[in-house]
Amino acid sequence: MPDVVDEYVTARPPGPHLAALTGWAQAGTAPQVHRGLPSPWLTFIVTLADPLVVAAHPDPAQQPGRYETLVGGLHTRPALITHDGRQSGVQLSVHPLAARGLLGMPAGELADRDEHAVDVLGPWVDRLQDRLRAAPGWSGRFAVVADELAARPHRPVAAELVRAWHLLPRPAVPVAAVAADVGWSARRLHARCRAETGLSPQELRRVARFDRARRALATGTPPAVVAAEHGYTDQPHLTRDVTRFAGLPPRRWLAAERRSVQDTDPGPAAGSPA
Repeated sequence: MPDVVDEYVTARPPGPHLAALTGWAQAGTAPQVHRGLPSPWLTFIVTLADPLVVAAHPDPAQQPGRYETLVGGLHTRPALITHDGRQSGVQLSVHPLAARGLLGMPAGELADRDEHAVDVLGPWVDRLQDRLRAAPGWSGRFAVVADELAARPHRPVAAELVRAWHLLPRPAVPVAAVAADVGWSARRLHARCRAETGLSPQELRRVARFDRARRALATGTPPAVVAAEHGYTDQPHLTRDVTRFAGLPPRRWLAAERRSVQDTDPGPAAGSPA
């Protein structure tokens, strides 16, 4: 019987580009289908051996594919990722407001899309992958990420967007009040937010709330408590939201998948890259 490998490691993200940094390796496990859930962060995955197999993208019109490296934009529907019992890689959760520096484009240009990272970032991705595959252990791989990101540019975005990013996740602050706070009309806030992140202010707020709620559910917090603590009107409201974003109601999602490549905890570094 082959040895079973099941590793999942997180590190404090280096620099302003990332909200989270994760590594994982599985071998000899049962084949799985897991969901790449909507979150406030772009997904940048570099595989260490076998390609990442995306069976369904957030945009149903995009064809399934196999990816040595992948960059995915913000989205409001889950992706379906499969493996045959073996997978490994490093995931960088990229702050949308840092996308211009790391990716050379606003995050809005990747909305609902998964792309081969080399097509977005060029040969640098191949060098990063080669170094990650040669690095000794997770600490060595995370050191490679830190070293490579240190050379990437950081391009600040408008201060109004940074301020709006901090305010939008707060359910007590109406979107119109966020626009007024930053000195923009509601129409301008909507246009700038969608262009820069790929989501409207309302969508970004709902995705951020869902991201917090599903992490609480994954820790075993009862759904009624999660609903009360995360701004839902009641438990059925939470259930509708989870079903919309995860494709399954809370208990079925938890039963199907306790952990995925996107189950990272951004922690205190997630506020803003600016």
